[in-house]
Amino acid sequence: MTTSVLDPRKDPMGKAIADYTKNGVAGRLRVFSSMFDEDEIPVAELFRDKDEMPEIERLALDTACGHILDVGAGSGCHTLALQEAGKEVCAIDISPLSVKAMECRGVKDVRLINFFDPALNGNFDTILMLMNGSGIVGRTERFPEFFRRVDELLAPEGQLLMDSSDLIYLYEDENGVADIDIAGDYYGEVDFTMQYKNITGDTFDWLYIDFDSLSFHAEENGFHAERLSQGIHYDYLARLTRK
Repeated sequence: MTTSVLDPRKDPMGKAIADYTKNGVAGRLRVFSSMFDEDEIPVAELFRDKDEMPEIERLALDTACGHILDVGAGSGCHTLALQEAGKEVCAIDISPLSVKAMECRGVKDVRLINFFDPALNGNFDTILMLMNGSGIVGRTERFPEFFRRVDELLAPEGQLLMDSSDLIYLYEDENGVADIDIAGDYYGEVDFTMQYKNITGDTFDWLYIDFDSLSFHAEENGFHAERLSQGIHYDYLARLTRK
């Protein structure tokens, strides 16, 4: 796992967040993948209030307790909602532009640091990973390293709250039969590249994982996964705790 942070010159999402923070409007944040057609992230949705968030995210915020680490905090929308609820939260992101935006928006404790950087330490009661939080893992073979890092940062009775989605529906025919190469890579391993105005970021791996697979990898690495909520779009919220 990389421990670096982003170069602002190659940080399209951070620039979009910075523009929206300053001007209340942003251009198109385009998303490319070798697996899918071009897509777009509506930048305004990154700034939604709690009452505008999906039910899964609202449940995660309500369930988060103690000293909370918000990983990949982006615009800080989840952190700000937690602050407003009187909760103690530290926001981290690898985007210097996003970190500056969060500071401008009133996030009290925000740090420019990678989740896997050993300089990040603590004893967090809740680690929060939302907006497909499993994406940070990248590929399934990286789960052992990921869970080692979670173990280092969690308090003894701590919890990891993570949402994700099962992409199986993308491979199903009209009869609901999935056409997947079981000998190939896991179908939820996706590569992405983002572009905003004239800024193009590096291609990165992003993991969408079904709950049963997440539960398997958790058990293999000393954790137990509990599904707290199931959405209508193959999405879910999971709580992971040490066994």
